[in-house]
Amino acid sequence: MPVSVSDRAAPQPGLIAAAHAPASAPKIALLYAAFGPYHAVRARAASLRQPIIAIEGSSQDSVHDWGALGETDGFQLVTLFPDGPVTARRTREVRARVFAALDEHRPDVLAVPGWAQHYALAMLEWARRHRVPAIMMSDSQEIDYPRTAIGEWIKRRVVRTCSAALVAGRRHIDYVEKLGLPRAHAFTGYDVVDNDHFSAGAARVHASGALSRIGLSLPEHYFLASARFVVTKNLGGLIHAYASYRRQAGAQAWSLVILGDGELRGGLEGQITQLGLGDSVILAGYKSYDELPAYYGLAGAFVHVSTTEQWGLVVNEAMAAGLPVIVSERCGCAPELVEDGANGYIIDPFKSETLVEAMTRIASPECDRAAMAARSREIIAQWGPEKFANGLEQAARIALDNPHKGGALDGGVLWLLSQLK
Repeated sequence: MPVSVSDRAAPQPGLIAAAHAPASAPKIALLYAAFGPYHAVRARAASLRQPIIAIEGSSQDSVHDWGALGETDGFQLVTLFPDGPVTARRTREVRARVFAALDEHRPDVLAVPGWAQHYALAMLEWARRHRVPAIMMSDSQEIDYPRTAIGEWIKRRVVRTCSAALVAGRRHIDYVEKLGLPRAHAFTGYDVVDNDHFSAGAARVHASGALSRIGLSLPEHYFLASARFVVTKNLGGLIHAYASYRRQAGAQAWSLVILGDGELRGGLEGQITQLGLGDSVILAGYKSYDELPAYYGLAGAFVHVSTTEQWGLVVNEAMAAGLPVIVSERCGCAPELVEDGANGYIIDPFKSETLVEAMTRIASPECDRAAMAARSREIIAQWGPEKFANGLEQAARIALDNPHKGGALDGGVLWLLSQLK
């Protein structure tokens, strides 16, 4: 079964992390549905510690338009389906490609994203057949969605086949522990971004000042939000709260700039018109990875008010760019990244008044936004790609010390799920 070495960033066949990592380090196969800039920077950081074989289901993501990866130095990128999304492929075909790639590269440890997708289940099935330890990578929280007894029972069976976990934060450790993984086998650092990309980009627009602002048609003072236009991002709630804030702030009110696009755009446009916010709310559209830092750099504060959010990487981005942040308590990142009153505020996304109060405080002339921005930078400095690399290394060590997990029932459930997906 042919498997393609990706040419999206022109890596050379055979170029693997062993060029950087110690020769004795275990080889780790790192799987994602599609590799984007966020995944590549993690793989590069990890490749300094152990050889990394990066496996993507396809070069196309069904949600994000990643574009070119840039550098893939230090790790080999293998694409299972170069000609279309992996999510559109039949289970049997996905399983065959996953098995072929792993048979060829023979990793010592597998790092698998979650427990739901057919490509992840196929990877876990291969690991069990070949007695190779697996690391579960997850940013699921128990509070994300309503849970059912049967669903959680099935999930426990799958998690029990893994030896360790690399998760996002403390809530995520709590959840994998509840699903049966020993707490000492779970490590944080799964959800990180390239902090330097966002801090450097913000610094560039600061240096050019008004020229950058004029070039991007941005107001002098604005709150920034960046999200897909879907229900869970609660953009309608944000616009409603912003209208209340604006009525209270009067002539001193900041504008609101929202980046992104999606199925709810028409409804949001109608809401903006109905509330008379056409001159103060800007729907700036989807922005590429390289465009994002400029919008962060010119903003006064960042707002993320999702009702369901496993982590919230946009908060990492905003903090790396040096912004105070207003973050929903439902976001997995809130306990780790937001110190209430120090670098921002944690709000209840179901209570509009908490968001209005936070926006009013941050936009106030009395607010020391420079101090809040500095604290954001200090906090996020501990959540860069090296944290991912460290967490993966620790999880791999635990996995190799505890290689064979789960019983016959767990293996049977895993096999059945891998056939059904």
